[in-house]
Amino acid sequence: MQQSRRLEEFKKSVTNKFNIYNSLFLSLPYKNIENVGILIPVLLDQCERGLRDGKDPKEILEVFFTNFANIKDERERLDFMFRIIQYVERQVVLYDSVEDSAFPHLQKYSNSLTIKDYFELVNRTKNWDKVSKKLSTFSARIVLTAHPTQFYTPAVLDIIAELRSLIDEDRIYDIDVTLQQLGLTSLINAKKPTPLDEAKNIIYILRNTYYNAVGELYQYVKSNIKDEDFENYNIIKLGFWPGGDRDGNPFVTADITRKVADELRLTLMKCYYNELKELRKKLTFKGMQEDLAELSDKLYKAMFDPTVPITYAEIIGHLDVIREKLIADYHGLYLDILDSFTDKVHIFKTHFATLDIRQDHSKHTLVVETVLKKQGIIKESLDELKEQELVKLLLKKNFKLNPKDFDDEIVKDTIANIQQLREIQNTNGEDGCNRYIISNSEDIFAVLFVFGLFRWCGWDEKDITFDIVPLFETMKGMDASEAVMQTLFDIPQYRKHLEKRNEMHTIMLGFSDGTKDGGYLKANWSILKTKETLSKVCKKNGIKAIFFDGRGGPPARGGGKTHRFYAAQTKDVANHEIQLTIQGQTITSTYGTKEQFKHNSEQLLTAGLSNNIFGKELVITSAQRKLIEELSDLSFDKYDALKQHDKFIPYLEHRSTLKYYTKANIGSRPGKRGNKAKLTLSDLRAISFVGSWSQLKQNVPGYFGLGTAIHQLKEEGRLNEVKKLYKEVPFFRALMHNSMMSLAKTNFNLTSYMKDDPEFGEFWNILHDEFQLSKKMLLQISGLKILMEDEEVSRESVKIREKIVLPLLVIQQNALYHITQDSKFKELYEKIVTRSLYGNINASRNSA
Repeated sequence: MQQSRRLEEFKKSVTNKFNIYNSLFLSLPYKNIENVGILIPVLLDQCERGLRDGKDPKEILEVFFTNFANIKDERERLDFMFRIIQYVERQVVLYDSVEDSAFPHLQKYSNSLTIKDYFELVNRTKNWDKVSKKLSTFSARIVLTAHPTQFYTPAVLDIIAELRSLIDEDRIYDIDVTLQQLGLTSLINAKKPTPLDEAKNIIYILRNTYYNAVGELYQYVKSNIKDEDFENYNIIKLGFWPGGDRDGNPFVTADITRKVADELRLTLMKCYYNELKELRKKLTFKGMQEDLAELSDKLYKAMFDPTVPITYAEIIGHLDVIREKLIADYHGLYLDILDSFTDKVHIFKTHFATLDIRQDHSKHTLVVETVLKKQGIIKESLDELKEQELVKLLLKKNFKLNPKDFDDEIVKDTIANIQQLREIQNTNGEDGCNRYIISNSEDIFAVLFVFGLFRWCGWDEKDITFDIVPLFETMKGMDASEAVMQTLFDIPQYRKHLEKRNEMHTIMLGFSDGTKDGGYLKANWSILKTKETLSKVCKKNGIKAIFFDGRGGPPARGGGKTHRFYAAQTKDVANHEIQLTIQGQTITSTYGTKEQFKHNSEQLLTAGLSNNIFGKELVITSAQRKLIEELSDLSFDKYDALKQHDKFIPYLEHRSTLKYYTKANIGSRPGKRGNKAKLTLSDLRAISFVGSWSQLKQNVPGYFGLGTAIHQLKEEGRLNEVKKLYKEVPFFRALMHNSMMSLAKTNFNLTSYMKDDPEFGEFWNILHDEFQLSKKMLLQISGLKILMEDEEVSRESVKIREKIVLPLLVIQQNALYHITQDSKFKELYEKIVTRSLYGNINASRNSA
């Protein structure tokens, strides 16, 4: 009943409104596009009919241009296709705005467990003591990344925000004017953004959305929990990767990292200054003017001049004095507003968001090797040293490194960056930058190289105020992780370091590269098992395990329904804190408005808390584990065979948009790690890998191998076992739901022309057969008649979005075909492919 009411509300607030406002595009008074809006529905109809009838994109567009648009010249057709792309991009923006505007209305009919619901449930179960204790220490850390699928400029974000509010009030005339503004505003970057540009774009969201959203969520928890002394300012923490994440991005330098740290602090001071300005309008009392003015002046200087920072202690000191006077002399008038502001200062201090440093282990290997060569300890390679010799050098040997003594840019920058981190902590506070993450961790040296480099760069090992975070992202890394962590815990010097880090160890596990490496089910199952194993090894050593999940947008990169994922963790997974990355366009699509941010943050908190408070400790029995293991191995064998196929990489290179990701001005980082001439899967970034399958509408990493695995058990007469597994194990069910989302966004009709391709026809058929089988098997084990049948609103949203971008995708596939034919307009067709990436990425909302 609730779902049907929600669907009814969706059709009223989203579908109908979008159709009405979309019609305004028909009359937009712009040069050369007056007939595009009229012809878009015709093109959509031709695309749907043509693909259903087995026509290829080239045939569909030929019929459209000949019979409807009456354009014969190929160059003119290209111009018209560019205009269609621009038009569709703006349709997507409008749809996003309509859907975001409807979000609060739809939540009235949601089954999601909000903080309010949670407190009501606690009231009924009389668990307040347990809740208070858990809430006083529990935390969710949301880490914003700079992965290259987040590319709306602040100007466009402003337009989206304006459209949202206008749509909410049904102000047709103003919506029409704003759509005209949208039509004249470029939606894409004129040039590739620098890491600093990326950071500023996301800091814009911090300032305009998250500053107030986090503050309001904290106030809500504080005012509803039955604990007068509640002061868990870390209940929602913000992390930040732009400007600190140099893994495979040569454009992130020590200078960039320092500038981003300054930008975070200065922007926060602007937030404080503006809030204090509003507070001063209330606290107009004579005896308080001097105190308020003094703090205001300090904030004003600190928000413009990075050389005159104000400390967290100074700000709180001023606010405490103001509070005392307000209570003593002015009856505590507006005390609640002052306290709310003070709480924000306690939450954000002087850093706003914690800037994480991330680098690939291979780069630290290069630095350590170069340093030891310069010191005359080795001649060529670290292989000359025994393991214990290398450990002793990292833990005992003292060097004084100077970046100017080295020629290699990576070596120079790594040393310079580690040396400047203390300065960043001095200005932004220790919370401003206190984590160093190592990608591709597979042995103890991933951590010890960083520990040693801190020592060699001038940090006293007693004062290394950094968490060193291994990222076990490959199957090999996850298999080795238990032994790696135990060996580290057995090293006395490292154990002393952990004592100073509150006996906690953050460990990151890799969804993106794990899925690319091991396939969907194998990777996710391995990650859960690894979490359980690492939880035990940490507990045995008296260490609190904190897991940091690299969750991208789509299921293939660890995405999907966040609450469902965390609520499905077993009782054997440490649950002290939830940490996850928010990547790509999910920054604006899932956490883009204050309402969305608060709702999804609540989902994180309630998922983490409910497992402990209400006895919902999830257990997977040994028989169930054996069955998941069997399915995992079968699906991996199928996926691994695909990876080993001699057409796997060539197919992506020549029949997908893979190489065009690097040509688009989306993000600052290269599309692959390293600079090898030949493309390898290990060097390929998960974003461009998953994104390319998404642009093809094949979404292979989100399900491939599942159909074969389940079918194998069906052949053995064991399908009921899998059905039972789906019904009884939330973890398995969550994975299958996410795969169904991937399948629902798949459309092999778009590329069916490839089935007869002389080079790739056989490979395309392998993909298509597994898609069909996976869809069939997942429907059988779930008992559903159609994909996402039990998620009507999400299904409807996917359907509308897929419909909006279908003409764009047909144009993209047509362009890819013409490129293979060496058209005389090859360069323009390549531009079409690149340009068409944007609209599809945004429409999917979690495509890469």
